[in-house]
Amino acid sequence: MNSRRAFGQPLRPASGLSRREMLVLGAAGLALAGCTGRADADGEATGTPEPEPVHTIESMLAAAPFLVAHRGSWDNWPEHTMTAYRESVNAGAVALEISVSATSDGKLICHHDLSTERTTGRNLVIKDSTYAEVSELVVDARAWLGPKAGTEKIPLLKDVLDAFAATHVLFIDDKQGTNATALLDLMDTYPESRSHFIWKQSAEAAQIDAVSERGYSSWGYFTVEQLDLVPELADKFTYLGVHHSASDAALAEVVSTGKPVICWEVHTRELRDRLLALGVSGLMCANLPYLSTDEPMATSDSFGDGIRAAGDLPWMVSQGWGFQPELKTSGTLLMSAAANSSYRMGSLGPLRQQIYSIQFDMRWPDALPADDALHAGIAFGQDDDRPYRVLIPSDVGGYHLVVRLTGEMTLLLRSPGESGGLRLGTVDTQPVKVGEWMSFKIDIDPDSIRYSRLDGAGWAGSTSNRKYRGGYFSLARNYSEDCPVEFRGVKVI
Repeated sequence: MNSRRAFGQPLRPASGLSRREMLVLGAAGLALAGCTGRADADGEATGTPEPEPVHTIESMLAAAPFLVAHRGSWDNWPEHTMTAYRESVNAGAVALEISVSATSDGKLICHHDLSTERTTGRNLVIKDSTYAEVSELVVDARAWLGPKAGTEKIPLLKDVLDAFAATHVLFIDDKQGTNATALLDLMDTYPESRSHFIWKQSAEAAQIDAVSERGYSSWGYFTVEQLDLVPELADKFTYLGVHHSASDAALAEVVSTGKPVICWEVHTRELRDRLLALGVSGLMCANLPYLSTDEPMATSDSFGDGIRAAGDLPWMVSQGWGFQPELKTSGTLLMSAAANSSYRMGSLGPLRQQIYSIQFDMRWPDALPADDALHAGIAFGQDDDRPYRVLIPSDVGGYHLVVRLTGEMTLLLRSPGESGGLRLGTVDTQPVKVGEWMSFKIDIDPDSIRYSRLDGAGWAGSTSNRKYRGGYFSLARNYSEDCPVEFRGVKVI
């Protein structure tokens, strides 16, 4: 049971590890489970793999905090597909969140929306379509995940349950709100079903009485607009859900009920840490591999792989795929959305070294913005992975290096909440030319920052400012005009 505690103070168990550290270590251990051989009497490895762990509701709660793969961790794999569920399990998820709808002929399928347009490109209303019609479609998340992400058919719920009901905890969400009997009947056919299935529903949905009569645990989730209903409805549910956008005070009030609280949906480490500090038991996360560790996952970009790396995210997540830059198989990232935007390189962070360098190439591939004062570049030194956009106030401070079309290279410092920044230095370099790559390097140590353009006459500047030394950085397109900018060769040395 979670007790109420001082604002922002994480629970530290007897081991001395924080809740976040326990989550990270636990997830890392689960990810490795099944890969270690047994030892014989002499301690020698036999090569026989350990059995895969079996996760139950009881073991999940005992290991809190825990990660639930929201839609099958849809920042990493096509949502609600067999691949997403399988890869989430391989990445260490103890639980999967599964949205369910019924076709017109009664087939239960795994899909979040009530129509198929967003995920497949073809608009079928599921309740009005036969399974034969739906089965012809494929989930296509390439606009979000990258051009090499595979496409896959919408799975039948039974196939998913057959694969994971015996080994994992499954949150079942009746999206249409009309399938409680069919779902509960199917759930009843699996051994130890009440140890593995949790019913998921909106706090105000009507199915909870039927669920409770069958003896299943339930998770009732409250949007921010529904939080005033917690005192009235909390007792109906075994576990409570709160959207991550709730205030710290509101979330702490729900935690104080004593019921385990699971928050949704989590994409970033900063949000993970904030929620755990407030005492939540679990996180429904869309970026499970990234949230399972606090370490950098790479030292250079993987743009050429054609699949977005775990932890790399556009500044705007909640409004969907339109802000995701285009990954080119030639090894570049094209930021083409007509918006002041940034792209967090979470896969390369956090950088913990006292001395390191960041290198990157940048160009305007097809045309230059009409105003030669416009610019693009990189933001760095941020303490966490919250979005940082140049010229747009952010909740996290840091530096940004911008390059104008005139060739002016400027380093600025900006505090949280500010839109502008303090100019730390400017170096005039060769004017930008359409289609020509420019190369940049930032050298950081505890006492200074040196910034250089490497593709010409050795232009460089430096500052002794020491204010920000956080380990996260982002690529930045600092204007809303319809003129793409392109990056490649992003690496940390």
